[in-house]
Parts: sequence; structure tokens; C-alpha cells
Amino acid sequence: MDYTQPASQDITARTAAALTANGIEAHTVENAAQAKAKLFEMIPAGAEVMTMTSVTLDAVGADKEFFESGRYDSIRKRFAALDPQTQGAEMRKLAAAPQWTVGSVHAVTEDGHVMIASASGSQLPAYAYGAANVVWIAGTNKIVKDTAAGLKRIYEYALPLESERARRAYGVAGSSVNKLLIINREGQAGRARIILVNEALGF
Repeated sequence: MDYTQPASQDITARTAAALTANGIEAHTVENAAQAKAKLFEMIPAGAEVMTMTSVTLDAVGADKEFFESGRYDSIRKRFAALDPQTQGAEMRKLAAAPQWTVGSVHAVTEDGHVMIASASGSQLPAYAYGAANVVWIAGTNKIVKDTAAGLKRIYEYALPLESERARRAYGVAGSSVNKLLIINREGQAGRARIILVNEALGF
């Protein structure tokens, strides 16, 4: 399977409808610029925002906007003033329960589930429960048939690419799928949103 190709319009529409039925409000846009515009329509100025490490967010320019614009209370910016060695507990608390968290996912199933793999698990508490509001941006190249296909995508496609990114960024041997979150349904109305982009973004 070619994981670099956007899904068809029919599959994307079916997936968006399934996500919304599962309590994850889905929006479909055509490109990264529209995804960025939609994201900033959703999040009010002045909001507290935790952006998770994401190749997709980098691609749409969202992380830089939250950090540098001064229009948001960026938790990432607050981290710059904290010492991980002595203030690690405070940093974990800030990241786990922000007003808004923004990131991406590694697979979206046609029946409306999202799948996120992680080496550290740092983004998972906010996604699963802690954040009052969650927004994911995902290219439709991440749409798969079901969770089994999602696991295959994570291990065979996303993991090697993330390992290469981690080697370049952090000088480590690679990455690993140490923790895995599958959200089948969001029970809190209005909490979770996903922006599906009709182009290949991230991995």
C-alpha cells in the first residue's frame, strides 16, 4: 500500500462522517494553508495551547505561529523558562491538562477511530483525557481501512520515518512504539476535532 497518497473523496467523506458519529468533529480541507486557517478559526486568541511534536504541524506552520505570534498562551514557550531537571513535574502537569492541545495522529480508520503511537507517551494524557479541547491535523494519506491496517501503517511506515527524524533531531539510535493510544469514541461533546487535509502530510 502506498501511504503517501491521499485517500479518495468518497473514502474521506465516509471517514469524516464516521469520526463525527464517534464524537470526533471532522472537517475536511484541500491543503495545508486551509488547514492552518481552519485551526486558527477554532482556537480563540489568548487561549492556553500545548502543541505536540508533529511533522504535520511543522508542515502547516502552526507550531511556529503559536510560539511566536504572542496571540496565544503557549505552553511550549513557558517550557523555555523551566528547568527539566528541577521542574519536570510542573512541565508534565502543564502538558497533560492544557486548555487546548494541538497535534496529529498516525492513522485514521474508515470507521472513525484515531491511532497515535509514541515512544515517551508525553502527548497521550492530553489527547486521551487531560486537555479540555483537542485538535488533530492529518493528511488523508493517513486514512486506513481498520485498526489492523492502522497498526501495519504505524509499524511498517511511520516508525522507520520517525526513527530517522529522531536520529537527526536528537542524536539517538532511533524511535520505538512504546505506547499506543486508540480513540474509538469521544464521549465529551465538542472536545475533540480533526482537520482532514486532502493531500499527503506528515507520516
